[in-house]
Amino acid sequence: MTLPTRQILSGVKILELGQLIAGPFASKTLADFGAEVIKVESPGEGDPLRKWRMLHKGTSVWWQAHSRNKQSICLDLRVKEGQEIARQLALEADVVIENFRPGTMEKWGLGWETLHKANPKLIMLRISGYGQDGPRRDEPGFAAIGEAMAGLRYITGHPGEVPVRAGISLGDTIAGLHGALGVLLALYERDARGGEGQMIDVALYESVFNLTESLLPEYSVFGVIRQPAGGALPGIAPSNAYLCKDGQFVLIAGNGDSIFKRLMILIGRQDLASDPGLERNDGRSARVVEIDAAINFWTSRLNLDEVLSSLVGAQVPSGKIYTAKDIAEDPHYRARNVIETIESSDGLKVEVPGIIPKLSHNPGAIRYRAPTLGEHTNQILKSAGLTDEQITVLKKSGVLS
Repeated sequence: MTLPTRQILSGVKILELGQLIAGPFASKTLADFGAEVIKVESPGEGDPLRKWRMLHKGTSVWWQAHSRNKQSICLDLRVKEGQEIARQLALEADVVIENFRPGTMEKWGLGWETLHKANPKLIMLRISGYGQDGPRRDEPGFAAIGEAMAGLRYITGHPGEVPVRAGISLGDTIAGLHGALGVLLALYERDARGGEGQMIDVALYESVFNLTESLLPEYSVFGVIRQPAGGALPGIAPSNAYLCKDGQFVLIAGNGDSIFKRLMILIGRQDLASDPGLERNDGRSARVVEIDAAINFWTSRLNLDEVLSSLVGAQVPSGKIYTAKDIAEDPHYRARNVIETIESSDGLKVEVPGIIPKLSHNPGAIRYRAPTLGEHTNQILKSAGLTDEQITVLKKSGVLS
């Protein structure tokens, strides 16, 4: 069967006014499925993410993944002329995405009330640290702070040690995904049900908090404050990282009832496999120290590859802890096209995460590379009705670059 070539969000026009991670991640996700994204950057340096982490010829290689499928226009939103152009672009957009501190867009004359009045069908995604209202709305909020406020940072790490972060900006990308979901819901309401546009309010801490599972219910009912547990998953057993003979760790999730029995038989502990007190998770959780000790005894006598081979044979969920090198060399990643290659404007080939999720009839695609700074300024402004002379004047005044 031949799959349709039309992408599911083709025809949806997004104006991205945010920078760094959360807002741009939301628009990147939507762009992967066909949305046209016009990214507004400040003249001069552009989005600060262009200079984050490791650079090639002055530009972050991360930029190639984060800004694919977008067009770049340089526009100074701090001046009246730039704000007027942004309002004009918003009139023609289906969605505006921003992740500035609350009140910034209003200061520029680009707040929700103003844009909604001019374009009632407009959908506006607003991502901030603490949301558009509440006592902390005006405080600056970054991913790390949101992760801490949501309770994630407290339970991450080992007991008695400094709480650790995941090593990536989870709060931003999780907020971006919630934002993209919100945009899709609002588009459905507007286009499938004949509604108007609406504003979507996403807070970093709330997005992370939404993923914290039993954290609050357990405190609410039992007064229990969940504590850090290192590589284990408290209350679910066995599920932990276990040291092998060669110094590497293996992750084993033997917490299913039948899986636990297979695991115990594999490691030579028939006594635990047949113990009626360990048939269900509540019984195993009460004796997790004993169970982990038995598994550790087994793994410590085998190299990682031997452990994994045995676990796969016994159909016990398990895996090694991957580095970037492991990911790049894994045949399963390649077989499912989870890794794709982008060629940057200067010819550098960069491997990036592929399109996720996978749709059977309207799959996403990386249609074009990340833009150079202001690469599409003239093209976009001409489409908005500006003449070459007007564009030249605006560039000379510093509104554009």
